[in-house]
Amino acid sequence: MFILGRDRAYLYGHPEHELTAEEQARYDDALRQRSQGIPAQYITGHQEFWGMDFIVSPAVLIPRPETEHVIEEVLTRVGRAPSPADLRVVDVGTGSGCIALALAKELPHAEIHATEISPAALEIARSNAARLQLESRIRFHEGDLLESIEKNSFDFVVSNPPYVGESEEESVQLDVRKFEPRNAVFAGPSGLEVIERLVPQARDVLKSGGWLVIEISGTIAARVRELLAGWNNVQITNDLQGIERVASARKA
Repeated sequence: MFILGRDRAYLYGHPEHELTAEEQARYDDALRQRSQGIPAQYITGHQEFWGMDFIVSPAVLIPRPETEHVIEEVLTRVGRAPSPADLRVVDVGTGSGCIALALAKELPHAEIHATEISPAALEIARSNAARLQLESRIRFHEGDLLESIEKNSFDFVVSNPPYVGESEEESVQLDVRKFEPRNAVFAGPSGLEVIERLVPQARDVLKSGGWLVIEISGTIAARVRELLAGWNNVQITNDLQGIERVASARKA
């Protein structure tokens, strides 16, 4: 599909199609890259997320289905927030922009912000916003976590932060640890280093009654609960494999 620029229906409908010499060369090159462990998404430059097509490159983490649970959790909580027209949401460490842009699609009247420390990743996020015709809906901020965001002003802080500990490195898929941006996967020795900084910053940025919604892993779930002591309505939601995946908490 990638080499031909055709959809799956075309492949099924035209089994007689033979590759040209140029197409064969491109196909052989793609197979060579994949055999070296390069993720298919970096070869094709695309990944589907929340029914949308995202540009990806080695500058950004590849969006995964598990992260869609963050979107679902926010949409569940919106009913307890002000009317969608009043909502202000900030996505921390936006990467490809997948969370921010999915929320912009689902909450057409909300004000969406996105922060990113990597200029290269921010360029990808901006490109995705333009391709998806959502650039007017997102305000991008270059900076570390929430340092550039005004206090007591947001209804939701959402994030898929780095949460893998360096001690877990050998358990991480080889293509992830070898090819995806390390600072988007590994947080530090324990895996909590970024979340430890994010939680108090989120408390400062959120309005009273606002929600923090973050992706986590089952290995740090208990410690994340401890970090959220003093918050209200703390809940950890499992993914489809039954793994603790999304932590949510409400500012008092």
